[in-house]
Amino acid sequence: MGLSFFGLTSNTAPIARSNLFTQIHEIVFHGKGGYDWDIIYNMPRWLRQFTFNKINDFYKKESEVNENASKGKNSNTLMDSSGKINRENKPNTQQKSSSKVNYK
Repeated sequence: MGLSFFGLTSNTAPIARSNLFTQIHEIVFHGKGGYDWDIIYNMPRWLRQFTFNKINDFYKKESEVNENASKGKNSNTLMDSSGKINRENKPNTQQKSSSKVNYK
């Protein structure tokens, strides 16, 4: 059968179906309980694509923030990457009192 309906052939149909189910899975899994499979499957294609892209953008931004935090940008840590204590970043927790306490 050489004719195709809307561009799908016997070779491309399994790929398109796999892509559809992968997209549905990603939305349901990364939607954190906000979506179920039936709702996403019956959603219009344009809305499903929009939802998928918004979730994808959110996780990309979250990943960038986590990478920046792990690289140490704008942060002071007590340990460096080798595991040694960095004494310059140690907060001064001991406050010296100028007056002595007299317990009588």
